Amino acid sequence: MRHSEGRDRAALVWRQGTVRAILTALASLIGAVAAVTAAFAVSSEEVDTALVVAIDVSNSVDDQRYKLQMEGIAQALEDPGVIQAVVGGAKGGILFSLVTWSDQAKVNLPWTHIASEADAKAAAQKVRTLPRQGGEFTCMSRMMRIVSDKIVPQIPAKAAKVVLDISGDGRDNCNSEEPIEQVRDELVQYGVTVNGLPILAGEGPEVVTPGAAPAQSYLPAKQKVDPLEQWFRDSVKGGPGSFVLPANGYADFGRAIRQKFVLEVSERGSLVRRAFAAARPRFFTP
Repeated sequence: MRHSEGRDRAALVWRQGTVRAILTALASLIGAVAAVTAAFAVSSEEVDTALVVAIDVSNSVDDQRYKLQMEGIAQALEDPGVIQAVVGGAKGGILFSLVTWSDQAKVNLPWTHIASEADAKAAAQKVRTLPRQGGEFTCMSRMMRIVSDKIVPQIPAKAAKVVLDISGDGRDNCNSEEPIEQVRDELVQYGVTVNGLPILAGEGPEVVTPGAAPAQSYLPAKQKVDPLEQWFRDSVKGGPGSFVLPANGYADFGRAIRQKFVLEVSERGSLVRRAFAAARPRFFTP
């Protein structure tokens, strides 16, 4: 009798173990299917624009100037006009990534999907809290190589257009083995539009005012083209519809980046850009 009870108990334990093993395997299978489904959903998603914003943090950019750039980007993302441009496209959203660069380039904000006001404000808050990256030289060519090799190939959705938005207050000074024009042309060949935002020597105090109303839209009244602006035109910008829109000093960076965002992500950007070019032809070249 006791021998029979032992066999029954062993059989019960075996059955329970088998059921647990089956349930565990089933859970793993369900998880794998869910992961594949999620990956397919991301890869099959479409956006209007994949926008990489590349910010100069070299030796000339002190803490105050760094804050002006980060706050300018954050306020631009929160701007109602920018949000309307983002959600008003055919696909109703964009992918946004932020890169800081000096001696080396660092992806501070990986590809982020923005398809609503809440998405835009969440991205803005992340930008505001990004840690400061230090550096000495202005290695723009090296940064563009990273974007070409590591960032553009990892776009997690089909994008109607891909834009690299580069800002900086100086020329590439790394004496790179790879000329900047060569990397620029490679990006253009891959279908990337490269736009420039040179930060010119502006006048007036550089003041950080978080949450302040955006500055009024204006452009420098100088008649002659600044040498840095001309270098951006010749060596940085490239691709169909590319343009250079300078900031008149770091205090004007917020205005410039907000204006550029609208032009870069809006379906109406090309129309706005043509009207802008007619009014200020020196800022846009074919």
